[in-house]
Amino acid sequence: MKADQTVTLNLPATADFVDIVRLNLYGIASKMGFSYEDIEDMKVAVSEACNNSVLYAYGQEGGLVEVVFGINGEELTITVKDEGVSFALPQDVSDAAPTLHEKELHDVEIGGLGFYLMQALMDDVSVVSESGKGTQVVLTKRLTRSEEKV
Repeated sequence: MKADQTVTLNLPATADFVDIVRLNLYGIASKMGFSYEDIEDMKVAVSEACNNSVLYAYGQEGGLVEVVFGINGEELTITVKDEGVSFALPQDVSDAAPTLHEKELHDVEIGGLGFYLMQALMDDVSVVSESGKGTQVVLTKRLTRSEEKV
């Protein structure tokens, strides 16, 4: 695939459409040369991001989720964006992982486990959630090629 390409999906914010995102991710990531394991990790992370939009952004009203796959050399960036109700994030998402280990599973805040999973599975995760403007989650995975023995 050429560098600096994007694929954009605009989908209804319902659970029925998360599979379409996963299928597109599989197609793009496999063409880029990602391993099966990396693709499975990315599918879990993008599902978590999409499910947050589906579950929390629009309530019963319905709305759209925009998913943008950005191909830049050997880096894949997946942006999941909604314009629904923003939700409270841990003060610093990068601090969510260590604090999770100190809590019982039933004490984890809604969405907290999903962010932990995204961080564990991706190289970079950033979240911007603004009241009245929705939420944007950016997931980045870099292609790592295994050293072939000669």
